Amino acid sequence: QVQLVESGGGLVQVGGSLRLSCAASERTFNRYAMGWFRQAPGKEREFVAAISWSDGRADYAGSVKGRFTISRDNAKNTVYLQMNSLKPEDTAVYYCAAKSWIPTTRVDDYTYWGQGTQVTVSS
Repeated sequence: QVQLVESGGGLVQVGGSLRLSCAASERTFNRYAMGWFRQAPGKEREFVAAISWSDGRADYAGSVKGRFTISRDNAKNTVYLQMNSLKPEDTAVYYCAAKSWIPTTRVDDYTYWGQGTQVTVSS
């Protein structure tokens, strides 16, 4: 069982930056692909970014590419999401998630989820 705890959310103005963190309890964290997803009110949960466990290869949703960066520190069992040039449409609850092996963009592929952290971008 992998427990995930997100932190770093908050209120930020348009154009600002935030860095989300997700700490994992599992000692074999470095064997899991990690993803970030988000869910805005009234909308389905959607893929934001994912990173592989082995070579650090990353994938991004088109809406955040060039603005967000996912990274991981296996020594600290932590994955990060650096969010720059934030827009009002980035407002959502952000979740980190873990799955075995290869990262994917599908919500249903991920086994373990954090409780979420709220990000609000004000205009």
